[in-house]
Amino acid sequence: MLTEEHLLIRQSIRDFVKKEISPNIEKWAQDAHFPSEIVRKFGDVGAFGPTIPQEYGGGGLDYISYGLIMQEIERGDSGMRSTASVQGSLVMFPIYAYGSEEQRKKYLPKLASGEWLGCFGLTEPDHGSNPGGMTTNIKDMGDHYLLNGAKLWISNSPECQVAVVWAKNEQGRIKGLIVERGMEGFSTPEIHNKWSLRASCTGELVFEDVKIPKENILPNVDGLRGPLSCLDSARFGIAWGAIGAAIDCYESALKYSLQREQFGKPIASYQLQQKKLAEMITEITKAQLMAWRLGVLKNEGKATSAQISMAKRNSVDMALHVAREARQIHGGMGITGEYPIMRHMMNLESVITYEGTHDIHLLITGADITGIQAFK
Repeated sequence: MLTEEHLLIRQSIRDFVKKEISPNIEKWAQDAHFPSEIVRKFGDVGAFGPTIPQEYGGGGLDYISYGLIMQEIERGDSGMRSTASVQGSLVMFPIYAYGSEEQRKKYLPKLASGEWLGCFGLTEPDHGSNPGGMTTNIKDMGDHYLLNGAKLWISNSPECQVAVVWAKNEQGRIKGLIVERGMEGFSTPEIHNKWSLRASCTGELVFEDVKIPKENILPNVDGLRGPLSCLDSARFGIAWGAIGAAIDCYESALKYSLQREQFGKPIASYQLQQKKLAEMITEITKAQLMAWRLGVLKNEGKATSAQISMAKRNSVDMALHVAREARQIHGGMGITGEYPIMRHMMNLESVITYEGTHDIHLLITGADITGIQAFK
């Protein structure tokens, strides 16, 4: 079902992950260290904005290629995939889709190459699942806007050079704007003591009377449609990425079960272990088929938000279940850093919540099939 180009892209990213991420990720996670040097390397390998046209530094690839890139990066680590998918889907996508030609030329090539790291400011301390309730705001001061407010749980924020931020204007309409590092009153405090996504940098965005030039407003979008379309793009990447985490857990469990002996034979020879492994590969395969079909629809411009929600929820739920079963197959060794299981499991506890919680995605499907919104 994959083209020769798809297979080549998957293999190149798989090789990159094996070389640059896998040998180091356990130490990075244990040390809660974000390897800032990985940003340039992601740029070099084409992981940033692969669907963005080449004239702006992107890869000009289709959405199945993008999905495969996210799958392979998340086989390495969910936090590493977060870094890449935020850059491509939440920063580069809105600048390309809703920005001016001047904004595209100024920002996209630097983001694509990894010279700049970006972040996406939507979630606030008091507004997560209800982004429309945001209080971050801009006021028209004549020759510029004045931005005030705060965003929370922002991947990449402590290291970012640019942030795509969503704020309400004086008429209560949500607008997108580009905030650059160094603007007076703009700070990015880091969040510490995370048990999840420990190799990813997460923080806040704080705006205290930040002067935003009018040319930094995204001109071609208005309202909540803007940020939600970005989330659709990112959720599509998660639907593929979480499968990568599941594959890594499954492959580790399969290998361990064939090597680990109890009662005189490998534990893979026992029925209960085979049941776990058989169910893992079945669920992974089902999720891959859903993600592939969604990619075809995305390429055709037919994928709906509800379909993307269903796939995101299914993939992450599946991956968490696979991780927990894999942990059992590893026994006590499953909780150690000698194997990737516990790290994936902790990471997936964030992935099941961010960019639409498990429950919200369920209710999006519910609204789609009944015509009634249960979360308002």
